[in-house]
Amino acid sequence: MAPVPTPPAQPDDNTDTYVGLAPEDAERAARERGWSTVRTLPPGSIITMEYVQGRLNFEAKDGRVTRCWVG
Repeated sequence: MAPVPTPPAQPDDNTDTYVGLAPEDAERAARERGWSTVRTLPPGSIITMEYVQGRLNFEAKDGRVTRCWVG
């Protein structure tokens, strides 16, 4: 039987540090800090609710990140 895969470690990061940044700058910083998946969404986007280990989500409006959450 194959071993159970271990998900990659998630960065120990404060998501509040991204709020107020330009989305491009926030995404670059997140990748440098070790996030494997980063996505930027417009406000009110319809998204699925599954939790993905190592993913960081940004909500951006008027060229600035207004909200950031893990999963």
